[in-house]
Amino acid sequence: MQYDDHSHNELGDMLKQRGLEVPRKKDERIAALIWNDKTTTVPTTEESTTLDEMATVPNPFQERFPWATVPVIVVAVMLIVGGSVTAILFGDTIIGWFSDDEFDGELIDFDPAQTRAFAEGLLALGHPEWEGRMSGTAEEHATAQSNLDNFSDFGLSIEPNSFAVPMFEIQEEPQLSICMPGIIGFPPCSFTDFGSQETVFAHRSDFVLQGYSGSADYQYQDQIPVVDLGNASDDSTWESASASIGMVFGGGGVSSNTELFIKAQEYDLYGLILVTWDSTGGENPPNNCKIPGEGGRCVPFFKSVDTSQFENMPPGIPFMMVSDQVGEQIQDQVVNGEGVIRMIVNVDNQGERDVKAPCGILPGKTDELVIFGAHHDTVYNGPGAVDDTSGTATVLELARQFANMAESKGEPYYTMKFCTWGGEEEGLHGSKAYVASYMGQLQENLRIYINLDMNHVDIDLDNRGNGVWMFGNDARDMEIIDQIVDQFRDENPMGLASKYEIHTQTLDGAKGASDGMPYNSDHGPFVYDIQQQDGDDRGRAIVCYGSGSWEYHTYKDTMDRFNEESLAVSGIIYGSYAAWLAWG
Repeated sequence: MQYDDHSHNELGDMLKQRGLEVPRKKDERIAALIWNDKTTTVPTTEESTTLDEMATVPNPFQERFPWATVPVIVVAVMLIVGGSVTAILFGDTIIGWFSDDEFDGELIDFDPAQTRAFAEGLLALGHPEWEGRMSGTAEEHATAQSNLDNFSDFGLSIEPNSFAVPMFEIQEEPQLSICMPGIIGFPPCSFTDFGSQETVFAHRSDFVLQGYSGSADYQYQDQIPVVDLGNASDDSTWESASASIGMVFGGGGVSSNTELFIKAQEYDLYGLILVTWDSTGGENPPNNCKIPGEGGRCVPFFKSVDTSQFENMPPGIPFMMVSDQVGEQIQDQVVNGEGVIRMIVNVDNQGERDVKAPCGILPGKTDELVIFGAHHDTVYNGPGAVDDTSGTATVLELARQFANMAESKGEPYYTMKFCTWGGEEEGLHGSKAYVASYMGQLQENLRIYINLDMNHVDIDLDNRGNGVWMFGNDARDMEIIDQIVDQFRDENPMGLASKYEIHTQTLDGAKGASDGMPYNSDHGPFVYDIQQQDGDDRGRAIVCYGSGSWEYHTYKDTMDRFNEESLAVSGIIYGSYAAWLAWG
């Protein structure tokens, strides 16, 4: 019988009718049927054929693969049936024999309104004043518990992971102000200092602490000097800032918060202020200088540091970012004037704190894993509606959809996990700890990790773009994703394909290479940390990023910008791929 003309599902039905195991790929199904034909046909005495003679008889499978003699087919089928044995012994070699799979599944359902409801529920768990759900805090822990409760309500098993990781704790609201002394001048801006003027800056909108900032209590009467470090590229200016607060204007020469903080420690600075500003003179301002309602002001935002680069985290160097307007005022009144600065920061940046990594589990026929993930923590200084409540809400909706599908389709082939991560904003701590904790299981069984981080398109499509970027590190996955994208465009569910531009790309290079996966979100550990030794395979992952998130890491990342329908693009496409893997 010629099997090439049959669809993927038809081949599966034939195998089921014969009582045979149904492999995942179309060519594997063809191979199994052909071998079944050979082994179940009992020749007559006159037609009796030896195994060697059978090897010389051409068949459709051998026409596709000339190397596939009967003994080789026997080994191949045994390996296919072996499943995980195949991966251990031959890895991509065997998979490469059967590489022309075609997506013949259906697009899954996705409810944007329910996804928005999940997002609103998460935002309600934020800090009562600062609105964020910072890692290691009661707010982050409550978020993780809420996700576990949702997974359980969907009918999934739950896995409440918790990991102790390097983390800081903001113990009270920081303060920043300037005093221009009056007639008496001491104590500056006291009730006796007639004619003095004090400017108190607003936490979150005028200034924001940076990750792993240290503590200090600098009063006006301490008269701590502030030194202009320019763009931080001149070491001699760093030397001049010893026993002072250094102020850096972000732009050329500023490579990362990590390097700035290391230099502040090296040159014995008393504090560090990073000014965010438009170094292009208005020709191409950074996104945080384009936020509506701010009049072109460059809103300060949160950034972290790489804790692995420090032998000891400096406990006494406060580190903050200020807006361009605040930076100019400090420069005019303190650096170049008679003003004095007051800076009170109380942060414990020593030791470890618990971050959560809750998972909902839909058990499968095998231990092989498909994992969806997004980070549920946010920066401390904003609600994080887009970053990454949008991704977490998408994971929750996908978990709900897959639980519903399991009721009608039965047990999936793969074990499906839906996980959310704490610790992402401070250095991917939650996902790194999870990968380290489950290393053996992931190396042996992880089929693919699917990351959703700001998979969101802002409601202002005209000014911010309508693009969604989908990329992975294995061409075989992206070939199927491209086919699903084509079907998505043909079917145009909810009119989404007409509204949003979908971009796909394969990034299969080494870590840090221009053609490699960026190590900037929770997919990084699942791709590269799994490589514990030379020769270990990388993990396979697909990722989605959206566009237009100017407000991210600021106090403006609110539900005002939230566009739930845009989440359905990645939710449907990646969810349909996972469902096809799970149920064929």
